[in-house]
Amino acid sequence: MDLSDQKHFTAVDYVIFAALLVASVGIGLYHALSGGRQRTTQEFLMADRSMSCLPVSLSLIASFQSAVAIIGVPAEIYTHGTQYWFIGCAYFLGLLIPAHVFIPVLYKLRLSSVYEYLELRFCKAVRICGTLAFIFQTVIYMGICVYTPAFALNAVTGFELWAAVLATGLVCTLYTTMGGLKAVIWTDVFQTVVMFAGQLAVIVVGVHQTGGVSEVWRKVQEGNRLSALDLNPDPTERHTFWTLGVGGVFLMLSLYGVNQAQVQRYLSARTEKEAVRSCYMAFPSLQLSLALGCVMGLVMFARYCGEDLTDELPTSSRDAMVLYFVMDMLQGLPGLPGLFVACLFSAALSTISSAFNSLATVTMEDLVKPHFPAMTEARATLLSKVLAMCYGLLCLAMAYLTHLMDDSVLQVALKIFGMVGGPVLGLFCLGMFFPWANSTGALAGLGAGLALSFWVGIGSLLTRSSGTRPLPPGCRAVLLSDNTTSAIHTAALGNFTLSRPSGLNRFYSLSYMWYGAFNCFTVILTGLIISFLTGHMKEEDVTPGTIYPLCGKLLCFLPEHLKKKLCCLTPLGQPRPPQHKEGNGLALPQEDGTSQEEKDKFLPEVQTALVEHETTV
Repeated sequence: MDLSDQKHFTAVDYVIFAALLVASVGIGLYHALSGGRQRTTQEFLMADRSMSCLPVSLSLIASFQSAVAIIGVPAEIYTHGTQYWFIGCAYFLGLLIPAHVFIPVLYKLRLSSVYEYLELRFCKAVRICGTLAFIFQTVIYMGICVYTPAFALNAVTGFELWAAVLATGLVCTLYTTMGGLKAVIWTDVFQTVVMFAGQLAVIVVGVHQTGGVSEVWRKVQEGNRLSALDLNPDPTERHTFWTLGVGGVFLMLSLYGVNQAQVQRYLSARTEKEAVRSCYMAFPSLQLSLALGCVMGLVMFARYCGEDLTDELPTSSRDAMVLYFVMDMLQGLPGLPGLFVACLFSAALSTISSAFNSLATVTMEDLVKPHFPAMTEARATLLSKVLAMCYGLLCLAMAYLTHLMDDSVLQVALKIFGMVGGPVLGLFCLGMFFPWANSTGALAGLGAGLALSFWVGIGSLLTRSSGTRPLPPGCRAVLLSDNTTSAIHTAALGNFTLSRPSGLNRFYSLSYMWYGAFNCFTVILTGLIISFLTGHMKEEDVTPGTIYPLCGKLLCFLPEHLKKKLCCLTPLGQPRPPQHKEGNGLALPQEDGTSQEEKDKFLPEVQTALVEHETTV
């Protein structure tokens, strides 16, 4: 049954799909006309810092669980087995570390843009570089998020592809521009429910039509799709426990620790405890979302085990297989195709709206306000809305590039997070954990991290396209009869052994899941080396509250005087006053642990210096 013949949206399906779009716009309109009516940048960009933990946690899930994941994860499991499921192990540390390290530092600083931290810790140039890296990463990722559900709607209904792209972008731009962050968060809550309902409906119907749970389990086992724990330490292996469980932690940290779209939600919470609690509440929902995607992939495999669907798919993309499965399962069930497409659009709209709002925030706070400090609140709010709209239109343009890529949407998205998010994560870690890192080291580290990440990323793309050929028909993942699966596995292993890359090509073969960790450590090591070569920063020169005393906690076994030399010991909850006052060159006495007697001894020297300075002036 050709996918192109399955364009059978009924009136019920159209009603369900339209209801999603109307509800999303309605939530935006409600928040535009209620409360403060989005008249201040604080309300439009930060939701007046009044959100509770439940909507924030659901918004955190929705922002991460895009249409890319809903289509990409089942396609990954269908093609390669359940090894990808081990990324769930990374979710624990990937949420625990932000909750207890990044949130306490960033929330106490009362920031609007997370990149304000980089100026407080280093300098304005570092802040601008971090902001531009985030904008670049997010605009490209938004192109993928806009295109993916539009491709699904086109495949399911025959609706014009670029008209669907336009509808996605415009609806999202509309309610984001009208309702601000409150509208974004509350639509995320509504859309999260729709996402889970759509995935669950496909799984239940798929299991029923495949012959029940026992039949699905039998076919999955016979097809070797239940992957064992792979402890191979080779970093060029695409997916192992280490690439997913360890490399995935750095991916999660780049998303939930320092990404503006997520941090902005933490900062919109009423209190720091609410922000931390929202991080914990996101964990079970993320695990549920991952499980639904993986189970959907297994059911899809069981349904088409042993069938050659090459001629029935309009494209060789693995992602198209998911849409074929959905429409095959839901055919003849009015309302369910509309629910699944609504599920995809819910995921896309939540991610895209988060990006629009965060892009407007960082542009306003990092690039506009520093140059126009006297701008009125009304004008700043209007400009924020215009920026959100402009980014919406820009992301529509980026969607055009997405359909030119051959990789699965999931792999492309994770590559982007690793290539750009990894160096940005390294920049924050350098500033937050190493008090002696200076601005020169931060800039050099970020530059080295980005250069190396694009070198490896582009190198892997070129070597793959020039040095690899498509697998013969007998090795396609869709040909998965009982005997063929083992033949595929053997052929793949034989091909891997014969063509194992060496030299620079092996470097380019680094698993994309290691990109984030590799680039993060590149930034940190380069930054520390350059900082020591150019004169490391002293503790008294560091802005109070910008350091997390990681070294002090890790080196707790050392004597106090050694820890004092090696790392900053200022507690997070008790930021000391600035010790360096620009303009007069005077250093004020330290107040973190200094006894009153030592302060009294130091006081005459300070008074003498002040008298001399006033006389000079």
